[in-house]
Amino acid sequence: MIPVKAYPADLIQQAVNGDKEALEALIKQIQDRIYGLAIRMLWHPADAEDATQEILVRIVTHLGSFRGESSFSTWCYRIATNHLLTTNKRRAERMEMTFEKCEEEIQSGIAYSWSHSTPEAEQRLMVEELMIGCAQGMLLCLDRDLRISYILGEVLELSSQQGGEILHITPVAFRKRLSRARSLLRDFLNKHCGLIEPSSSCKCDRQIPYAIKTGLVNPQKLLFADHPRRDQRGSSIEQVLNEVSELEPVAGFFHSLPDYAAPNTFVENVRRIVGLHKSNNPSLSHR
Repeated sequence: MIPVKAYPADLIQQAVNGDKEALEALIKQIQDRIYGLAIRMLWHPADAEDATQEILVRIVTHLGSFRGESSFSTWCYRIATNHLLTTNKRRAERMEMTFEKCEEEIQSGIAYSWSHSTPEAEQRLMVEELMIGCAQGMLLCLDRDLRISYILGEVLELSSQQGGEILHITPVAFRKRLSRARSLLRDFLNKHCGLIEPSSSCKCDRQIPYAIKTGLVNPQKLLFADHPRRDQRGSSIEQVLNEVSELEPVAGFFHSLPDYAAPNTFVENVRRIVGLHKSNNPSLSHR
């Protein structure tokens, strides 16, 4: 068997030549990165899964066009970001979230009164669910260009040179976008988030009743707290506060969020779809 961590150049050539094991290993090597980018851009795991599959199919069917002029990961990110920036709006984006709307929701949550006793373990899961969903919701308040720049530069910690190369803009333009995104998120979170500013009246546990009422948190179907992860870090309040204290607060907040694992269905799905593409377009077999 070919190890998943085999050198990409070998995998690329073998996959282009029709080696199924190489193709499977290549998909496994890149799927988590692409999925992590997609879920931060689109919020909902199901939408991120659909987008990731579309991106992986595009990567696999265009392997023959990779010339090695940039790193393979940069090439993959370029395909992924182009898709995420141009795809139709998904369910969370169609809500047209803004920082003003978020502020209104926060105030409604603070004002909402509901007396309900929840077991501690269940409460901690719901707090984690809300915290992650809220953090990713903050990203949706940024337009797509700023959002993707923030994810690449702040969350994935790519350099302005790498970010610019991926987005087909200059490093200076990338830094400007990143700076603008940082400023918008910092201003909002410093004002409203109790994790960033302890004096703020918005606390995750206080927002749970309203989040359940509005459907942001579904105790019977958690989107984020139960999602498989690449790492075993928790996203507990304690973990977040530790990250916030060690880094610039807002950056620490986003760094503390889980690194999600992609669904294990991608390899078979991409194989099947690519097989259909090849049967309908035999020229793909020679790319």
